[in-house]
Amino acid sequence: MPPPTKFAAFDFIGKIVWHRKVGDLDNPHGSAGSPVLYKDRLFIYQDHRGTSTVGSFVAAFSTKTGETMWWKDRTEVVGWGTPIVISTGTRDELIVSSQRKVYAYHPDTGAELWTVTGNLYEVIPTPVVGHGLVFASSGRAGPTLAIRPGGSGDVTTSHVEWTSPRGSPFVPSSLIHGDLLYQINDMQSILTVFQAKTGDLVYQERLGVAAREGFSSSPVVVGSKIFFTNDDGQTFVVEAGTTFKLHHVNEMGARVLASPALVDGTWYWRTDKELLAIGPRAN
Repeated sequence: MPPPTKFAAFDFIGKIVWHRKVGDLDNPHGSAGSPVLYKDRLFIYQDHRGTSTVGSFVAAFSTKTGETMWWKDRTEVVGWGTPIVISTGTRDELIVSSQRKVYAYHPDTGAELWTVTGNLYEVIPTPVVGHGLVFASSGRAGPTLAIRPGGSGDVTTSHVEWTSPRGSPFVPSSLIHGDLLYQINDMQSILTVFQAKTGDLVYQERLGVAAREGFSSSPVVVGSKIFFTNDDGQTFVVEAGTTFKLHHVNEMGARVLASPALVDGTWYWRTDKELLAIGPRAN
């Protein structure tokens, strides 16, 4: 049986406020994208091969009741990404980086605003935003597209500022810090750093041993240090900037596929066996 798409809202003492079922998925990995909160609604997009109860879609649901506020059918058949909402200065846009295309929808109505062609078949990384651009990556060795938002219709030839196949991640999302875009290619364990505005290559370095699908966790930045954690639980602490400097490698001793959460100086890690909380080092 295909896995069902269900979601629920809880209050902060764990009581269910509402829950609903959207339909059954035909997707080998189930639903992987996260819901996105925006004003009085949350957005979910789910691409799959379709069942008798539901096809591919992007939709907005009321945060108070779970009721559908708008629904947009889609034709893509594979997707595990998370959408984002950006502001162009004149309007907000809901960005969906998906199979073959990047889409922008109007967050209030679901109307399609623009598209860019160039993604590959499988899309997992969440787009990142900076310097007036949306950065979308796809595929096991696919391109990174730097897109200027705010267009109308098919803007592939007019709004793609730069594109590069170098270093694109398959699973982890990219990270922008200052003027630089950081990516970890999880098929070769190679860190690639670009000038975000231009796409000029700053440097490439390997983190650890090359491994097929060796990184699943997305990088995070704290101060001037960027943390890259591979599936074996090794965290590579790299100095931000135009010159590669590896400070040290932390060993967690467990499999790690999830990105960490940082709250009030404490790191929360979900491993294959437990949930870890790592606090700041005492002086």
